[in-house]
Amino acid sequence: MFHIALLSPQIAPNTGNIIRLCANCGASLHLIHPLGFELDDRRMKRAGLDYHEFAAIAQHDDWAAFSHWAADKRVFGLSTRGPRNYCTVKFEAEDILLFGSETQGLPQEVRDALDDRLLRLPMRPGNRSLNLANAVSIVAYEAWRQMDFACQ
Repeated sequence: MFHIALLSPQIAPNTGNIIRLCANCGASLHLIHPLGFELDDRRMKRAGLDYHEFAAIAQHDDWAAFSHWAADKRVFGLSTRGPRNYCTVKFEAEDILLFGSETQGLPQEVRDALDDRLLRLPMRPGNRSLNLANAVSIVAYEAWRQMDFACQ
């Protein structure tokens, strides 16, 4: 199955909702520190941490540790600055969908490293971005759809 990675998420309810999403679509979630909240934050529990037993969640100390773990996988970053529409990709099992923080997005050095694997969600001109949990949901369900909604 595919992976969802969050680089320094800042808002607990977004991460809680993404945990719930992962539990329901079978993706594993990777949280890359630093986080903007504690994992036992009550707002996170309210938003979906109660689904943590149904979701595979891994934590990585920092970007370097995550990069080492992901070295043999395809990583697709999502950014409002991405040159390529996410719908143009044929996603595969073990692909990683990488999202930046709600306040900063993906850092420039990460965007540069992703090159042609930097994707965007289409939006109307003049809008800044989508909510993180909504953006993750859109791309995750497209990846899962392409895998015929396989359950593993």
